[in-house]
Amino acid sequence: MKVVNLKQAILQAWKERWSDYQWAINMKKFFPKGATWDILNLADALLEQAMIGPSPNPLILSYLKYAISSQMVSYSSVLTAISKFDDFSRDLCIQALLDVMDMFCDRLSCHGKAEECIGLCRALLSALHWLLRCTAASAERLREGLEAGAPAAGEKQLAMCLQRLEKTLSSTKNRALLHIAKLEEACTMNLTGETQPLVEQLMMVKRMQHIPTPLFVLEIWKACFVGIIESPEGTEELKWTAFTFLKIPQVLVKLKKYSHGDRDFTEDVNCAFEFLLKLTPLLDKADQHCNCDCANFLLQECSKQGLLSEASVNNLMAKRALDREHAPQLKSGENANIQPNPGLILRAEPTVTNILKTMDADHSKSPEGLLGVLGHMLSGKSLDLLLAAAAATGKLKSFARKFINLNEFTTHGSEDNPKAASVRALLFDISFLMLCYVAQTYGSEVILSESRTGAEVPFFETWMQTCMPEEGKILNPDHPCFRPDSTKVESLVALLNNSSEMKLVQMKWHEACLSISAAILEILNAWENGVLAFESIQKITDNIKGKVCSLAVCAVAWLVAHVRMLGLDEREKSLQMIRQLAGPLCSENTLQFYNERVVIMSSILEHMCADVLQQTATQIKFPSTGVDTMPYWNLLPPKRPIKEVLTDIFAKVLEKGWVDSRSIHIFDTLLHMGGVYWFCNNLIKELLKETRKEHTLRAVELLYSIFCLDMQQVTLVLLGHILPGLLTDSSKWHNLMDPPGTALAKLAVWCALSSYSSHKGQVSTRQKKRHREDIEDYISLFPLDDTQPSKLMRLLSSNEDDTNVLSSP
Repeated sequence: MKVVNLKQAILQAWKERWSDYQWAINMKKFFPKGATWDILNLADALLEQAMIGPSPNPLILSYLKYAISSQMVSYSSVLTAISKFDDFSRDLCIQALLDVMDMFCDRLSCHGKAEECIGLCRALLSALHWLLRCTAASAERLREGLEAGAPAAGEKQLAMCLQRLEKTLSSTKNRALLHIAKLEEACTMNLTGETQPLVEQLMMVKRMQHIPTPLFVLEIWKACFVGIIESPEGTEELKWTAFTFLKIPQVLVKLKKYSHGDRDFTEDVNCAFEFLLKLTPLLDKADQHCNCDCANFLLQECSKQGLLSEASVNNLMAKRALDREHAPQLKSGENANIQPNPGLILRAEPTVTNILKTMDADHSKSPEGLLGVLGHMLSGKSLDLLLAAAAATGKLKSFARKFINLNEFTTHGSEDNPKAASVRALLFDISFLMLCYVAQTYGSEVILSESRTGAEVPFFETWMQTCMPEEGKILNPDHPCFRPDSTKVESLVALLNNSSEMKLVQMKWHEACLSISAAILEILNAWENGVLAFESIQKITDNIKGKVCSLAVCAVAWLVAHVRMLGLDEREKSLQMIRQLAGPLCSENTLQFYNERVVIMSSILEHMCADVLQQTATQIKFPSTGVDTMPYWNLLPPKRPIKEVLTDIFAKVLEKGWVDSRSIHIFDTLLHMGGVYWFCNNLIKELLKETRKEHTLRAVELLYSIFCLDMQQVTLVLLGHILPGLLTDSSKWHNLMDPPGTALAKLAVWCALSSYSSHKGQVSTRQKKRHREDIEDYISLFPLDDTQPSKLMRLLSSNEDDTNVLSSP
């Protein structure tokens, strides 16, 4: 039987006492599809099995050493695996691990891509931390032995660790790698939930605007509660809830490390809550919106994170409870059965961890059990809750990776047993739909793995990058990815056009997904030429969406690209086919969890089709879930110049004093449509119109927040074009008088400081989607990397002692 699990393969090798080269040959037979051993965590699996007993297993260790010598595994993966071992009392195991390190630590190298090289730096840093922990544990054992008058336990291990530390750090090359790792550790932007970049951005704003810590924490809470209150029901509301109750307490824990002075950070947090409780209308509105005591939930989370003392929590809860007695009463009948989102999100967080553990199990052993877990995830708003909790706690990328692995697992092999074939089809479909949904809700960056030389890209990643419509990505319907093997296309067309239902046995769903685009083209041509009637088209579309919804998603993805290339009079049948695929199948002969899968499919298709439906003035009714799945779509008023919209929306936020979610989405759309120069130039004109000092100061704060949509590019335009244009044209100098001129100087300094301090080389999701026009040319004028920092630093440092000139922070 073919072995498809690393642990099984290693155990089989040990039982049959394979030699190291026999083991390597057989491993390549078991995993023939170009699998890279680092992605499969081979080093991790070998060490785990080798270190099970009190002493290391010499045979399995020999496999690891052979894998290192033959470069089956990278040095970084071995170092990472070693750094996970934490039982320092097992001397023989520690000695074996140190011997493994001796094989290569004096000649570390990596010839892969930049990501792999950085991975080696990180792994060496982890191994160094591990050596230090091992040294500390050995020293502690030595001390205990000397105090007890026993033989000096741990002395030999301590000597070995110190020897390796000295050897590792004596290498100039290794010290350079560690230096890179420390720099990278401080600058990595993790879009899926790392808190450090957010903490650094918040601290920069705090320093620039000289905000006292209690008021700063208060402003964070106010922004969170306003976000919750104004967010539309559905995914956006859950995102705000997870951000407020899961992410921000973690952010405050990291902010605590920046706290200096005599005042305790917990006192500052307590003071912030005291201020917050005085904002009774805000809290009452939030409680009404969430159907719960929001402050209570928040206080409990802050208490868990050690941000408040128990006495402070009890005191604040008592005050809020007293205020709530006079709050507007909820309509009991209307809200009695509604479970509050904060409670659901907090319960979802440990569930995410449990699901990740479940997904680590061997899928081949209990696919039915796994299917049951996934089925429950699809019901109601469970999926949105779990994804929001995963995103807020930095686990979303791991979550997506597990589902990519599951989806890939279902592409290997096929079953003769109808029940097993049904389970495999469902696992493929659910994982595919979930990954599409994650990519649309949180960005495709969450899905993509770090590229590795020679690695086989999983099916879903390949499909998403080449075939899935996204904002700002134009697909070519004639691309080779849409033109697979013609024999497979012909057999799929015959299968779809068959009067009987589609058979699951022996079906390779990933091949069907890759062939469906060419099949749809043939079917469309037959329909256009009168070979097929509309009734036949209905039967074919029913077959496409009847078993696995993924086929319908892949079909519509191609149709969307195809419609864009057609003339007005050629689109009717393609749009009609999209309409047929969008609705659910009215049949009892469907696979398990069909209704739940259709809900996710409909949301995916609605997002996919939004642009093309708007462009073709077509309406398609997608099955309603009672919630607006695209609340911020198509916000611009029709037939109105975008400059009018920009000035009008800015005037409104200036009057209010804050930028609401709807407005920020309108600003983002205008930035996308008008371009960075147009957007920045027109907003600066609005700033220079203000003549009252308090209005200019408010405008600067608002513009800074709006410019965060694309801070680096806005800064380059501001410093490279707009300010030089104002300063070199004497006819415009009157606009630069105080107060608007001073305000513009402050805004320029804030933007420059933010851009320079931000994560170099990191590109936001919005920046990737937006067309860059000619903005890339500005980078050569105003580089924001280490190639030419002196000009910008001189700009930032000029007049820094003269507060009257710039009024800079």
